[in-house]
Amino acid sequence: MTHVPVIAIDGPAASGKGTIAAAAAAALGFHYLDSGSLYRLVAFKALQGGVPFDDAGRLAPLAAALDVRFLAGGRLLLDGEDATSAIREEAVSAGASQVAVHASVRAALIERQRALRRLPGLVADGRDMGTVVFPDADLKVFLTATAEERASRRHKQLITKGISVTLDSLLRDIRERDERDASRQAAPLRPAGDAVLLDTTHLSIDEAVGRVLAMYRTRKNK
Repeated sequence: MTHVPVIAIDGPAASGKGTIAAAAAAALGFHYLDSGSLYRLVAFKALQGGVPFDDAGRLAPLAAALDVRFLAGGRLLLDGEDATSAIREEAVSAGASQVAVHASVRAALIERQRALRRLPGLVADGRDMGTVVFPDADLKVFLTATAEERASRRHKQLITKGISVTLDSLLRDIRERDERDASRQAAPLRPAGDAVLLDTTHLSIDEAVGRVLAMYRTRKNK
């Protein structure tokens, strides 16, 4: 069987994993998986249907039945409609972390994620890419950054979009998500045993991407 290389990039909210993973995939000509978008889609569907985020019995079938298509440029279609912007709303982002605690929801999505592993390779970002979804990944990177820096980044993103929100509320939200992600029973947020830790607090996007690419190329050439 032909080997399909995978770079798994995990980390907490606003650590830069999505931006870094997408840029690394583009540089390598690899496919890109934003696993968080799947949980956002489940949360979005739950909000649409009035399904509580703690009702695993109703959330798992929603996850299993997602009609989603990933398009170029990071766009995605849900039920044939462009949902790219809708799933980035803060209510959906917060809900994604809550639906992700359910083992049944994660189980419903895991094979869908693995099916995206195809030539010439895949860069996947999330919270359990290196520990659960792709435990045999060629390179596993766990991004970190201080909660204050991550809140500042999210604040700048939202202000750019014209969304008014306080830095204090974002910092509180990020700390709550960190606690929820790290303490859940199903695939808790933690570095894989063989992951490389990369602190992005004082790195630019280009610097962080450069380090990921250098690590991958070094391993590939061994």
